[in-house]
Amino acid sequence: MENKISVVNIIVEDAKNVDKINSLLHEFSKYIIGRLGIPYSKKDVCVICAVMDAPATEVSSLLGKLGMLSGVTVKTITAKV
Repeated sequence: MENKISVVNIIVEDAKNVDKINSLLHEFSKYIIGRLGIPYSKKDVCVICAVMDAPATEVSSLLGKLGMLSGVTVKTITAKV
């Protein structure tokens, strides 16, 4: 299966899940090109963006695992090329 570039956007509203999120990102680290995490204490959230070069099945797997965590919202954008 062909790799595509995807941006996984994560908003964390429940800080108790940060360790689980980091563990999942580490599990998929061979596909992650770069990552940016921004804690925003004014709104008590954390925003994480991870850029991946991966097969769609791997991106979907990560999204599914992240989506099962409470207080975590995940959206992705995938390049058409």
